Amino acid sequence: MRHVARLLALMLVGLVILPMGAATAAEPDRPLVRVGTEGVYPPFSFHDAKTDELTGYDIEVIKAVADKAGWRLEFVETQFDAIFAALEAERIDVIANQVTVNPERQAKYGLGTPYTYSRGVIVVKKGTKGITSLDDVKGKTAAESTTTSWADVARKAGAKIQAVEGFSQAAALVVQGRADLLINDNIAVLDYLNTTGKDDIEIVGNAGSDVSKQALAFRKGDPRLEESNRALAELKADGTLKKISEKYFKTDVSVEGGGEADLSGGRAVRSDTEVVKDAAWPMLKKLVIVTIPLTIVSFAIGLVLAVAAALARISGNRVLGGIARGYISIIRGTPLLLQLFIVFYGLPEIGIDLPPWPSAILALSLNVGGYAAEVVRSAILSVPKGQFEAAWTVGMGYWQSLRRIVFPQAARTAVPPLSNTAISLLKDTSLVSVVLLTDVFRQGQLAAANAQVYLPIYVLAGFYYWVVCVGMSSVQGKLETRLNRFVAA
Repeated sequence: MRHVARLLALMLVGLVILPMGAATAAEPDRPLVRVGTEGVYPPFSFHDAKTDELTGYDIEVIKAVADKAGWRLEFVETQFDAIFAALEAERIDVIANQVTVNPERQAKYGLGTPYTYSRGVIVVKKGTKGITSLDDVKGKTAAESTTTSWADVARKAGAKIQAVEGFSQAAALVVQGRADLLINDNIAVLDYLNTTGKDDIEIVGNAGSDVSKQALAFRKGDPRLEESNRALAELKADGTLKKISEKYFKTDVSVEGGGEADLSGGRAVRSDTEVVKDAAWPMLKKLVIVTIPLTIVSFAIGLVLAVAAALARISGNRVLGGIARGYISIIRGTPLLLQLFIVFYGLPEIGIDLPPWPSAILALSLNVGGYAAEVVRSAILSVPKGQFEAAWTVGMGYWQSLRRIVFPQAARTAVPPLSNTAISLLKDTSLVSVVLLTDVFRQGQLAAANAQVYLPIYVLAGFYYWVVCVGMSSVQGKLETRLNRFVAA
């Protein structure tokens, strides 16, 4: 049994370490450039339905730039609202996700040569009356990613912003009548109409007369900005950019006035059954190699922290007790999402720069420790004092009494609430996409966004979580039965 446990531990360590080292193992002679992108913004950045590979216009452009500049790439997928924070925290080196050039971004970031020219359009649910221009959106609700330039356009026009993670969610809110409109790139809207085969939304007007320019975004002063500009100039000169553009849009959107984009005959419309079938295996893989290992490792570390905090609280030492109470209070008094942001985006500001996996494990473990500490403390205190006295009578010391007498009996009391904590942790791992990890839920979001199909995908994700939770409940029951023999009559 011990050998099996050791083997499982080694496998889990490997699952944590390999994702961090895989990208840096190959081609060490070429500088690594980490590319931030959404992965849910077709046709610019999305996952192929059959292969699950990241692809799209922006992806092919940055790959072509990398070939010219001599870079090797590592793609990091995250929500657009977190993508600039990742750039500033040096989690990524460049954003390739249709970053629109505007004065605010030019002042803060290093924006390269534009490689896409498009226009913003106003989109409403089909049949909506009274909205045809920016003058009509004042007081209306616009579904937008809050950090996009389209949100700024809507806000300046007087619209109320309903925050969403990306275009697909915005389109869904408009279709459902939960938002009055959305403003976005005309190419993204055309892709939605072509891919879904639906006519439930329609373009009713332009979002102003200005041409929208999109560029790669770097940190200010990054020398790779000039490398990318030189590469883009070469790609325009040799016709590569035009070729990539015509592949997706049947026209050259890499130059101003290159023509109207045509996305007909592009990505095929798929049935809900096909969408679920294509998504099932990638989601299952993420469940096995990300969600479950994160849960096991974080719970194990968190349980150690919980025991330490519980013992500190009952020790009688004021300093240790105060530290434990402060730790528990902070963890229980702040959201897990905030803790993830602090660990991943905040700590680098004081020199603590952890990769995604250790960041997620640290935040989740600290959270588990804070909540489970009181469970462990109450379980220890539930053991009759006579048990301690009997142990001391036969010559056992404090730690020996805990290990051989108290902990076995306390474990029986603690198992049910700790099992609930473990099950909650499994579901809480759905938040780790903010630290640039793709878990089962994020994989489901990618599939849903690319196909514009939500209910079947999210039901499938829920089924996967439920199956694992049922398994955990079964383990809980067997563990309780095994621990019953330690309960004093």
